[in-house]
Amino acid sequence: MAGRTLPWGVVGTAGGAGLLLAALTRITGETGERLSLHLLRAAVLAFAMGLVFLLDDPARHTTATVPTPRPVRVALRVALVVPATAAFWTAALLLVPPELRPPVADITLEAGAAFALAVAGAAVAVRFTEVTRPGPRVAAGLLTSAVLAMVFWPGRWALFVPVEDERWAAAHDRWAVVLAGAVLVGAVGVVEPLRRWSWRLVPGRRSGTLG
Repeated sequence: MAGRTLPWGVVGTAGGAGLLLAALTRITGETGERLSLHLLRAAVLAFAMGLVFLLDDPARHTTATVPTPRPVRVALRVALVVPATAAFWTAALLLVPPELRPPVADITLEAGAAFALAVAGAAVAVRFTEVTRPGPRVAAGLLTSAVLAMVFWPGRWALFVPVEDERWAAAHDRWAVVLAGAVLVGAVGVVEPLRRWSWRLVPGRRSGTLG
């Protein structure tokens, strides 16, 4: 049932766009190593833009009353999309010519952090708003944040550096922190909101209700 409610169309479109960007690395020419890295990062962002729609659920106010806790429902959705994410990323890496491919472990860390941030943003939007489809807002926020980070992020804490840059290793230590932070924020975002105890007057007696 959960699989049928997932936004497979959006995720598939985002994946297709990402693979197209990765495929462009094959026509960048002899000096395309740096451009290939940019294209692969763009492919990561494209797929992340699809993942922000993962928790969109027009019936969320109805399913909120079911006995299955929200963390379990979210975990199930994430588990269902993990194979598609792994397949996308494997295909994207294989599309990049070996001589132009950045260090696989490091660029995969960047991808994992971006994907985790996308899902965490969706989880936080669901946790703290009543919107049934937070995807468009989260997508806009993710895209804006990515652009601002590339333009204004302080150089001493650089994240988006070329492979030959001496800050490459340090940058990926920071990416590991970003990934851990995204997982932590996502975990907080899937926690069920605390229900407030409120009172209302009933003719003849006072009764407590959960608000």
